[in-house]
Amino acid sequence: MPGEPQQSSYHPETPMLAIADWLADPVAAAQFPQHRLRFRNDRAAGQTGLRTLDDEAWIEHFGQFRPLPGNLPQPLALRYHGHQFGSYNPDLGDGRGFLFAQLRADDGRLLDLGTKGSGQTPYSRQGDGRLTLKGAVREILATETLEALGVHTSRTLSVIETGEQLHRADEPSPARSAVLVRLSHGHIRVGSFQRLAAMGEDDHLRALVDYALVYYPGPPPPPDAPGRNQAPARLLHQVVERLADLAASYISAGFVHGVLNTDNMNISGESFDYGPWRFLPHWEPGFTAAYFDHHGLYAFGRQAEAIKWNCAQLAIALRRICPAEPLIAAVERYDALFTLALGRRYAWRLGLKVDDTAASLLVRQVEDALTSAGLQPDSFFHAARTGNLPQDGHCKTLAATLAASERAADDHPYWSGDTAQSMQIDEVEAIWSAIDREDDWTRLHDKIATIRNMGAAHGAPPLPAGHLPAAAQL
Repeated sequence: MPGEPQQSSYHPETPMLAIADWLADPVAAAQFPQHRLRFRNDRAAGQTGLRTLDDEAWIEHFGQFRPLPGNLPQPLALRYHGHQFGSYNPDLGDGRGFLFAQLRADDGRLLDLGTKGSGQTPYSRQGDGRLTLKGAVREILATETLEALGVHTSRTLSVIETGEQLHRADEPSPARSAVLVRLSHGHIRVGSFQRLAAMGEDDHLRALVDYALVYYPGPPPPPDAPGRNQAPARLLHQVVERLADLAASYISAGFVHGVLNTDNMNISGESFDYGPWRFLPHWEPGFTAAYFDHHGLYAFGRQAEAIKWNCAQLAIALRRICPAEPLIAAVERYDALFTLALGRRYAWRLGLKVDDTAASLLVRQVEDALTSAGLQPDSFFHAARTGNLPQDGHCKTLAATLAASERAADDHPYWSGDTAQSMQIDEVEAIWSAIDREDDWTRLHDKIATIRNMGAAHGAPPLPAGHLPAAAQL
């Protein structure tokens, strides 16, 4: 978990402008009656040269959306299609958000600043293009907790309350409104490729593949992979590796995203867009987050399967410009990559220093112990690292493995505490209730501090799979 970063310089870079004519539409931000800065992520801002902005300038850029110097002259609403709960929907696109800016982080990665709740676009359909303040608070808590638990996630950079009254069918109304800015490693989705394929835009499909290979560079396919030098196959191998790791990180974090549609799958492998998310109250593969997921399509234990299916949809889109064999070979790597990534991530949460073979063998032990212990996952991992697992059955077997393995130094004060930090729905509601009823933001800021402390205790997480080292992206 990173500490407070050193101050970085601001480095705008806008390659999206070269492809925007066929991938996006210029839009304007809504004019809000009020701008009250509620959250600014100075840790993330410090890695992008934005921390030097005072609050007035921050609001001008991230509430009124005055362009950043040398950056996009106008926001861009991206076009895409997608499978939503298994059904193909061509009537999609950025409906309440847009791409506001692009820049280089201090580690060399190209990053996007995207919005949520910034107003209507050509893709808003019947929506108002707005975001509730509660939804923004929930996204802060999701991104902070996931980052602490090692998930490759977008980060909430800014939340500004906007003074409008919103009406929603699924929560008490009128609701307070906000605009959120997230910092992401790109906004190109599986659905971006699906749209181009569906419209027969093969030249643009090839150009988007090239864009992705340049700006989200990854390792080459295995030496024996068929068609490994073909650009679409190279990209798919990278995406499969990234998304298998993303699925593994969800499982090790005990997290349920809730809406794993292809338009919510970023080809950088970064998790984003948090709606009906939950962290597990106990280890339950059938646990769902979205009340409208009636068939449990995106239940906790089906997330890896769902994400693999999304990889297959990307392969189908790329089939227009690439033979089938190399694409099939890429998707067929998913299961083994997922198991490898899951072992690595379990080992990290347990503080183990083991090789990949030992990590892969750890998967069954951990999940058997999680099932038999009956503990909330964060409590389980805390107990495992502090030697407080129940001493019976599968937990006893795992404890023996831990005792025989090389361990990380657990000298952070977090590990001397009796309880684990977690992010359960009751606490989310309590944090929101204090804000909603009393305009008391203390609980939120205190929780962020404790979450970041938990992340620091875990140490640096596994590097996201399927990427070249950040230094190679400079």
